[in-house]
Amino acid sequence: MASPQTTEQPPPHIDPTQAPVAFGNWALPKLIMELQDVELFTRQRALAALCELVHDHERAYEAILNGCMERLKVLLQDEDNLVRVKTTEVLYVLASHSLGRDAFLKFDIVGPLANLLEDPENACRINVHQALNRIAEFPSGAVFMVCMGLVPRLVLKVSDEEENIRALILSTLSCCVSVNALPALESDAIPVLKDQLSHPSPAIRQAATSVLVGISVPVDGKMKVCEENLLPMLVKLLSDEDQGVVANAAGTIMNTAVITKGKSEALDAGAIAPLMRLVVSENIAVCANALRALTVLAEVPRARAQLLEHVPLLKSRLAHPNSIIQRAASTAIEVISWKP
Repeated sequence: MASPQTTEQPPPHIDPTQAPVAFGNWALPKLIMELQDVELFTRQRALAALCELVHDHERAYEAILNGCMERLKVLLQDEDNLVRVKTTEVLYVLASHSLGRDAFLKFDIVGPLANLLEDPENACRINVHQALNRIAEFPSGAVFMVCMGLVPRLVLKVSDEEENIRALILSTLSCCVSVNALPALESDAIPVLKDQLSHPSPAIRQAATSVLVGISVPVDGKMKVCEENLLPMLVKLLSDEDQGVVANAAGTIMNTAVITKGKSEALDAGAIAPLMRLVVSENIAVCANALRALTVLAEVPRARAQLLEHVPLLKSRLAHPNSIIQRAASTAIEVISWKP
């Protein structure tokens, strides 16, 4: 007669790398308590389980309200690589919630998170930059990061990081310069951005040109764009395959051409012809920025004379269904048709 046998292996649906989750309301308090355990394996398993739980919106809010953020802040300094990777992963997920972003600022988690910019683990740095990027997407987060002096550190990391992380850094910088471009300018960001304009990755080119749009708003930024001879490169990018790159290049030309030197260099680089081709683009941002750039350039007599023959085409844009395009076309026609 056969005798019953039991196996020491756990059932197939149980992951031995994750801590067992308590039932109901005890689930998160128990995991948060285990995050403080002196035993490394206990901390690792608790973090692995927490990573799964916080993907649920209700659980994420519960974790934030139960003091999870304070515990995770401490774990950012843990000596174990896996603990840091999982901690930054949880923080990245929690940063997608408004309550989580508020907690980042309230408990000053951005600082300890930024201390991991040099972490030896690639996965950890990816999580760090994903979390920072989510925080920077909101004005209060971007202002906080600018005020704490993070922009110069991010600028230094652009050239050093791998392609996927570099795009994230540039995206974060774009958010930061939109609230204050001066720290980036003072960190010599424009030469760094110039090197990224010819990168084969469309994501990197788009993010780099997005930073340039913001950095060219102040007068010092416009002057620096001219000094670094960026306008010929931006004119070439008006023919880029990526529409985001094209829109940003036109936007930077528009901003820079506000000053006399910017107008002269953009015209010398042959900006009018490619900008006119973009006027018929179905992409709203591309079309609007091209019209605005032409409007600024039309303030120069030689440009205005060249653009007069294109007024019929510009008038066709007045029938565009989007009011932004209608207004931009109307202003362009008014400036081009002006006679002294």
